[in-house]
Amino acid sequence: MPINGITSAPQPSAQASAQPSPRPSRRTLLAAAGATAAVAATGLVTAPGAFAATTAATAAAPTLPDGTSKDKVLVVGMDGLRHDRIDAAKAPTLKSLMANGTYGRSLLYANPMAATSSGPGWSTISTGVWPDKHGVKDNTFTGRNYGTYPGFLARLHQVRPGLSLFAAVDWPELDTYGTVTPGADAKVVYNNDYAVNDRVITEITESVLRDQNPDVLFVYFGETDEIGHNYGAASPKYTDAIDVQDAYLGRLLAAIQARPTYASERWTVIVATDHGHTDAGGHGGSSIEERRTFVLAQGPGIAAGARPVDTRLVDVAATVFRQLGIVPDPAWGLDGKPVQDRSADPFDTLHPSLTGRVDETGIPAGVLGFTHTAPAGWSVINNAMGTGGVTEWRGWAFATDEFWSRSQRDQSRELNVRARGVFAVADSDEWADKSFSGTYDSTLVTPAYAVAGASRVTLGFTTLYRQEGAQTAEILASFNGGTPTLVKSYTADVISQPQSVTVPVPAGASSVSFRFRYTGSNNWYWVIDGVTVAAS
Repeated sequence: MPINGITSAPQPSAQASAQPSPRPSRRTLLAAAGATAAVAATGLVTAPGAFAATTAATAAAPTLPDGTSKDKVLVVGMDGLRHDRIDAAKAPTLKSLMANGTYGRSLLYANPMAATSSGPGWSTISTGVWPDKHGVKDNTFTGRNYGTYPGFLARLHQVRPGLSLFAAVDWPELDTYGTVTPGADAKVVYNNDYAVNDRVITEITESVLRDQNPDVLFVYFGETDEIGHNYGAASPKYTDAIDVQDAYLGRLLAAIQARPTYASERWTVIVATDHGHTDAGGHGGSSIEERRTFVLAQGPGIAAGARPVDTRLVDVAATVFRQLGIVPDPAWGLDGKPVQDRSADPFDTLHPSLTGRVDETGIPAGVLGFTHTAPAGWSVINNAMGTGGVTEWRGWAFATDEFWSRSQRDQSRELNVRARGVFAVADSDEWADKSFSGTYDSTLVTPAYAVAGASRVTLGFTTLYRQEGAQTAEILASFNGGTPTLVKSYTADVISQPQSVTVPVPAGASSVSFRFRYTGSNNWYWVIDGVTVAAS
């Protein structure tokens, strides 16, 4: 039964949930060859690998300082866990968390922003910012900018040094390059023999939870990714690996609930993954399957059974801070928000009415993700719009990341990372993929906003814009319903960035509406999302 926000599902026995260890991969053997067993004063534990599992299993848990918070957070990272495959697994713990928590699914970026690899994925989870800020584009970690955008454990150590912080990983790069472990009071770092060391990490973390008083923990499991590479995400072995990790997660939740002080504590559990996998196995590219991620959270103030459309992978760190009562400094530059905070974006209200493809051939029929119907108060002017073309993109449309980015891969549509849920898009490139006449000329119009007594009004939004040829992208303002006046135009690419346009309010004006006019002819596209208008 749920107590203090955590609900456990019935767990299979450890013997039943275990699976035979596959023959170690070459990278596992290389990692094991140089490893030694030791427990350092800092709490660093290094496992000897596949051929010394007994020694690793008997390693003592490091000693942490006594925690100081009744609000506590466990973050569990499951590498390469494609969320659509959870349904095919037993996974009682994950499914219990889904039923009793908030489960937000989303898609990653792709190159040239970053590969769908573990380095960028875990950096995004840990720092709460996208790769264009944290700088990690692949598994070399070249260009990492953790000094400016540290992981959430490092942030917590800076702003709340009294917290007791623990990290356990068996992809050692997360420690070597400073992605996750900096700031931890004690850390456990093993090599990547996941079939052995995921279990060892579980045992050590159980001991920490049972016998000590940590405040925040990050625990990493890697076997799902290994099995995905070796057998593919469509393999039964992959769902078996999900079940094994699910059992490990269940053991950690049971250890939390067995704490003698549990009744007076407020625990939040967050589960996330860094990337997906192809059915055949592998990731790093731009396919939808490789880009699939999720954030699953259960705890105080987090709605049960919620399936928000506006969750992104950057939201993990922000959720950790919220659950600890920490208000992020705007100077941190976080891109994420707590998973329990819903967007006020009017475009997201369209989600229940989205429909499937009409002319698009690259989008599966079952993917519901577009409409031409504007939200209440908004409108689209297509008086000058050409005829014909691809129906979905004739004039401004409202679409989801999955629907729009499926229309054509590897043309930077995957970089629309700062849009959430449903967004507005004008895409002359896709429109021109079917016979048409005339030019693309469409205008998106906001509602009228009150500005009486204000000296200026500021329009805020997020945009992804690609410039080509003679296409134009203009923002116009209309006061009191008068003639629209140009206030901003774009002539160069803007890759998923927040924008702010401040306009003086004329004397006597009581209202303003804004227009986004895009023109082109088989050029690129313009995305608008998260529109806000504030008078001051």
